[in-house]
Amino acid sequence: MKAYKIHVQGIVQAVGFRPFVYRIAHAHNLKGYVRNLGDAGVEIVVEGREEDIKKFLEDLIKKKPPIARIDKIEKEEIPIQGFDRFYIEKSSKEGKKEGDSIIPPDIAICDDCLRELFDPTNKRYMYPFIVCTNCGPRFTIIEDLPYDRENTAMREFPMCDFCRSEYEDPLNRRYHAEPVACPTCGPSYRLYTADGNEIIGDPLRKAAKLIDKGYIVAIKGIGGIHLACDATNDEIVKELRKRIFRPQKPFAIMARDLETVKTFAYVSKEEEEELTSYRRPIVALRKKEPFPLPESLAPGLHTIGVMLPYAGTHYILFHWSETPVYVMTSANFPGMPMIKENEEAFEKLKDVADYLLLHNRRIPNRADDSVVRFVDGKRAVIRRSRGFVPLAIEIPFEYKGLAVGAELMNAFGVIKNGKVYPSQYIGNTSKIEVLEFMREAIRHFFKILRIKGIDLVISDLHPTYNTTKLAMEIAEEFNAELLQVQHHYAHVASVMAEHNLEEVVGIAMDGVGYGTDGRTWGGEVIYLSYEDIERLAHIEYYPLPGGDLASYYPLRALIGILSLNHDIEEIEGIIRKHCPGAIQSLRYGETEFKVIMRQLTSGINVAQASSMGRVLDAFSVLLNVSYKRNYEGEPAMKLESFAFRGKNDLNFTVPVEGEEVKVSELFEEVLNVIEDANPVDIAYSVHLALARTFAELSVEKAKEFGAKIIVLSGGVAYNELIVKTIRKIVERNGLRFLTTYEVPRGDNGINVGQAFLGGLYSEGYLNREDLSI
Repeated sequence: MKAYKIHVQGIVQAVGFRPFVYRIAHAHNLKGYVRNLGDAGVEIVVEGREEDIKKFLEDLIKKKPPIARIDKIEKEEIPIQGFDRFYIEKSSKEGKKEGDSIIPPDIAICDDCLRELFDPTNKRYMYPFIVCTNCGPRFTIIEDLPYDRENTAMREFPMCDFCRSEYEDPLNRRYHAEPVACPTCGPSYRLYTADGNEIIGDPLRKAAKLIDKGYIVAIKGIGGIHLACDATNDEIVKELRKRIFRPQKPFAIMARDLETVKTFAYVSKEEEEELTSYRRPIVALRKKEPFPLPESLAPGLHTIGVMLPYAGTHYILFHWSETPVYVMTSANFPGMPMIKENEEAFEKLKDVADYLLLHNRRIPNRADDSVVRFVDGKRAVIRRSRGFVPLAIEIPFEYKGLAVGAELMNAFGVIKNGKVYPSQYIGNTSKIEVLEFMREAIRHFFKILRIKGIDLVISDLHPTYNTTKLAMEIAEEFNAELLQVQHHYAHVASVMAEHNLEEVVGIAMDGVGYGTDGRTWGGEVIYLSYEDIERLAHIEYYPLPGGDLASYYPLRALIGILSLNHDIEEIEGIIRKHCPGAIQSLRYGETEFKVIMRQLTSGINVAQASSMGRVLDAFSVLLNVSYKRNYEGEPAMKLESFAFRGKNDLNFTVPVEGEEVKVSELFEEVLNVIEDANPVDIAYSVHLALARTFAELSVEKAKEFGAKIIVLSGGVAYNELIVKTIRKIVERNGLRFLTTYEVPRGDNGINVGQAFLGGLYSEGYLNREDLSI
């Protein structure tokens, strides 16, 4: 007889791991116990024959629950204590101080619960909060570890006898399922008018009928509150846009089922797998032509963001509804955090929603829906939140730290034991409310990851970003070192982190980022290894009159780029001839246009930029595709959709002189054909020319440095035409091409790159001067 204490780390709480251990221990005639620990790990003590314990450990790895992940098993022999059976012990707050277990993300409703949901003989028939050990909220309801009911938002709902009997039955699917509930004891919905009067009757059935009738209903879900309406009704979709001040930003929609999705969008095998995965993200799918739904759902785009139901609430609503597709968009005003509290919903949505469908369970941790797109046949995560968080990304560095991420599309990352734990989507931290949300989320991550101290805080170079200021505060609070790293270095490093690479030539194609020379970068070729970091080439600098204003009014970028080859009079002539509507799109029209021209001449408030994002924005104006940015990336996204209609490559070329990619010459080529060629072919050819130039330049630099891998990151790395063209050229030259498939390619994933660069710095590979100014 032998006895062992086993410590299991990974995703082993909130996934049915203890009941699983209980079953396999009994199957192998072992005695002892299993219990949750305060570090999110699991402790097992087993007594029995050596061969039975060996088989138990084999099953522990091979037969673990599908959502569980075992990262480490530590085993030590202990004296036999003489247990009379195997049982589940009460959880302990103890645990390894530096353990690296974590709770799982929120998981879509499973097939077993879905069957019970619509079984009239089942006690949970039509109960929207139906869950079991294999599904339901996790990250959004937890407040502390270990993962027990009293440490979640469910502690306010004591179990009834029926639920407790299932919860305590080792053979039941709900054994120790912490969110377990039923209509007798669990959370419940209420339906209210906009002024707070409750509507009597079945709240979900009535809400579904109201949506069918053309009303806007706020729906509290797992990670926050959504705004829902009939997505087939163009009039109400446009009304929602007016009320929520989103004139152009595409709305996410939720379809009844996969068959419904296929009536209006193309769905590949990979996209279908993602749509139906336990994550249930929003997937940007290519619209079918003619598109049978209102164009107002995603104006000017060739894609539509679609998700499938992921909670009992959604399935019940569609059960009662005639409408096959809902708008299901986050209830927040532009740039603000998703609303999650009932009181806040009544206050802020009274002029937006006609009715509010709210439940009485708190949401400790808000989480927006995740967004993905398949680019060149592979997954590209755009917004990493519900269903992904708090899963970690492994990096080969052991320091403890915090990477605060970017200013826009923010997520931070906590670094511990060779892993980065990216947060849920935070948003635009230039808004004070979002920054406060970020502070709360950092505190929560430190709590559930048992972070007592950190060595290093990593931020962006930009001196005025709120995230930079917050990083300074946190570094002072923890007596930690502060490291500022260049934005596009971090983009390239995020690919190295995901794929554990040691040397790359990286292409960073992005909006804007503060450069080590104090200018604005965004179209760079960068060499990055454990030994060196060097900016090898970049888009030629061009003036951005008004600085940051150019990101909202891309006419400013077009004027700046044209100024490299034209005088003021010539620029005005080009604008008035080819895109006069752009002048009227400016906030102050002609007056502002004249001010911009004076700025350009005087050099006052004029930035110097090498941004690829602003180049694409400028082409969007010149081709009359989009004059104004109403949401992040709008002009470039609409230009891509416009280019998708092009067929003929006009074989534009972009000269490279020394370290500079002369994009101003590409504009001259376009101006030479703009009156004769089809605008969609021009847009198509512009994408191909820029991609070819950067691909060929990167191949040349890779051969020069002896690098075998070329990587691509930044917001432009979601562009199908550019990514596919670069990959083909890189692979044709015998080199490996990689981008990220788990970490977001845009600013939402920059925290992972910051963490990787922090590791290179903390372990002495690169110094502060390499990464900063």
